[in-house]
Amino acid sequence: MWFWLALGSAVFAALTSILAKVGIEGVNSNLATALRTVVVLVMAWGMVFLTDAQKGISQISQKSWLFLILSGLATGASWLCYYKALQIGEASKVVPIDKLSVVITLVLAFVFLHEKVTVKSAVGCLLIGAGTLLMVL
Repeated sequence: MWFWLALGSAVFAALTSILAKVGIEGVNSNLATALRTVVVLVMAWGMVFLTDAQKGISQISQKSWLFLILSGLATGASWLCYYKALQIGEASKVVPIDKLSVVITLVLAFVFLHEKVTVKSAVGCLLIGAGTLLMVL
């Protein structure tokens, strides 16, 4: 199931880029990010209440709160940078650079989460990096 959800994430992320590029024309990128965030916020809380997950709020540890807040700040910074880049650059160049997050995530997972470095993951990182360079040059 995780594979289909991840694939859905990739499809929706691609749609996000194309729809945003069209929608951001003539709109301040920070305002566009804020509007998008409101929609995401409503949708996320809608899913929480739809699945009755709000009951788990009191069980969240302080450590989880801290890291979820930090993750939210990183997401916000990412979205602000992404929308500004998308507004002033070509989607076909901005999006591949944004997807270098895959490589950065793998490196951070190796360093901070002590996940295994495999030949397959190292070669994959190199290929994604090389592919991104080819796409944006």
